[in-house]
Amino acid sequence: MSCYAGIIASVEVDSPAWEVGLERGCQITAADGHPLRDVIDWRWWACDEAVTVSYIDNDGEAGKVELVRSTGEDWGIEFSKAIFDEVIQCRNACMFCFMRQLPDDVRSSLTLRDDDFRLSFLQGTFVTLTNLTPADEARIIEQHISPLRYSLHAVTPDVRRRMIGPRASVGIEAAERLLQAGIELHAQIVLMPGVNDGAELAQTLSWAWKHEGIRSVGIVPLGYTKHQRAFEKSFGEQPRARAVIDAIEGYQQRALVDRGTAWVYASDEFYRNAFPDDLLDHLPPASFYGDFDLFEDGIGIVRAFVDDWQGTEAVARKAAHALKDAQVHALLICGCAQREFLDPLLRNSPLQGLLEPLYVRNDYFGGNVDVTGLLCGCDVGPALAKAQEEARTRGETQKRIALLPKVTLNVDGVMLDDTTPSDVARTAGMPVHVVSCQASEFLPELIALISRAHS
Repeated sequence: MSCYAGIIASVEVDSPAWEVGLERGCQITAADGHPLRDVIDWRWWACDEAVTVSYIDNDGEAGKVELVRSTGEDWGIEFSKAIFDEVIQCRNACMFCFMRQLPDDVRSSLTLRDDDFRLSFLQGTFVTLTNLTPADEARIIEQHISPLRYSLHAVTPDVRRRMIGPRASVGIEAAERLLQAGIELHAQIVLMPGVNDGAELAQTLSWAWKHEGIRSVGIVPLGYTKHQRAFEKSFGEQPRARAVIDAIEGYQQRALVDRGTAWVYASDEFYRNAFPDDLLDHLPPASFYGDFDLFEDGIGIVRAFVDDWQGTEAVARKAAHALKDAQVHALLICGCAQREFLDPLLRNSPLQGLLEPLYVRNDYFGGNVDVTGLLCGCDVGPALAKAQEEARTRGETQKRIALLPKVTLNVDGVMLDDTTPSDVARTAGMPVHVVSCQASEFLPELIALISRAHS
């Protein structure tokens, strides 16, 4: 095995690692003599109360040191990356792959396609299992790297091959072996009209139901941008979206009785498209989503937002008073996907007329991309500038500020088109403030920034 190293990003004060002098920048190369490929190896080989760590310090000197901890105590080490060797990249040609539909000028980090089972376990990414080596499978079973998030999509061989590519059969064969060995999977189906919906969806769900190790199935609609020529529609039409919800209802009812969960879930987009005029009346309750395990797949996000909003009446009144007293009008930047649930929430809120959603069309990606998290500065800035100009035309004189949800930014504070909130503010000609995504968080933030501005 090649020698790799985990670079320490931070060391907790008074932790076992701190006590022996390990510090930021040091490289951990082995635990009890076992080379480390990733954080999983570290957790596996350093699971006891004592471990001998091989390291390279910040002066380039190699050494060994014994760490000792109390039962339940953490070693106190945070690594800069979860993967110490190379990320396993995808070799498939999935016809629906979103990253293959990105603009030519998008930054390179956004086009990296991984199919790494370790990231699936650690970070919740989905893998096809088509790139597993026999050694990978053996490791997953030995270290019980479970649950994994599995790109299922379809079970009929020709449909799978059409959707995933020539190695499609390898992925489902690997899934069956892992399931038999006790590894659990959260499966995902990217649903494509006329490809894997209808009878194929029914067959796929039947296969999945027979494998008790498949803990859940999440169904998400095909997403496409304008930077491709293969797709023109998904499940935006009300009848198509409603048909998917109806198709899985029987499994959900059965699963609630037999397994205590709904088991198969349609993403929020299906409900939004199926019930555009009365979404809140048809949205499943929070109990339906259990622990919200599929939140990152767009399943349960709307319910979580609605419940959070409805629990903020008192702070909403305070925010309304603050805006009135300061004579400030706040624009909340949103993707168009929020309209069906945010508009009715605001109609019954003391914030109506004071906090205005600005639904920004995503021209950068185009297609059916309409979620807030994929908004780009090149679209947000001009939309704000237009809103400013329209307000002036109406003779409105109150100060206007923009609230930009932090979900639009990466860890470096940059949007997907490499613009920053400052860039957006310059284009908009108005202040832009980054806020949290839930009302219980961004409303207090709004009150605080108004208070600071007028103190």
